[in-house]
Amino acid sequence: MSNEVAKELSFKERIVIICGRYEGIDERIMKLVDMEVSIGDYVLTGGELPAMVITDVVSRFIPGVVEEESVRNDSFYNDSFDYPHYTRPRTIEGMQVPEVLVSGNHEEINLWRRKEALKKTMLKRPDLFMKHQLDEVDKQAILMLFKELMKDAQ
Repeated sequence: MSNEVAKELSFKERIVIICGRYEGIDERIMKLVDMEVSIGDYVLTGGELPAMVITDVVSRFIPGVVEEESVRNDSFYNDSFDYPHYTRPRTIEGMQVPEVLVSGNHEEINLWRRKEALKKTMLKRPDLFMKHQLDEVDKQAILMLFKELMKDAQ
């Protein structure tokens, strides 16, 4: 399962998910199957949990289920991870919310979020980063990241 497949399935009028048990389903049923989807390279005891995962992933792309802005900011939507999120209080056991996030400067906050999202993507999924189409904000964010790395190296 991928975001692209989920988007494609979200446009279907109907979806029937056949859930096999440990050894799968009767092979004769496969003649009726339009698409076979896997949620990972592992084996579960049944297809119920993957069916729930597929239902949840696909439903996020159906208008009105989740706010469109939220979906656009999700990890994998634009070939990158989402930026880090913080809640209250501002300090938890000595760990602070980054100062930029409480600065009130929305332009700086957006640039910081983009920088952190790109950094996370580069570190955890360089394959996604290599597919990502960089826009001007991304380029500014990468420059900011590079400057931070150079400062830390000195």
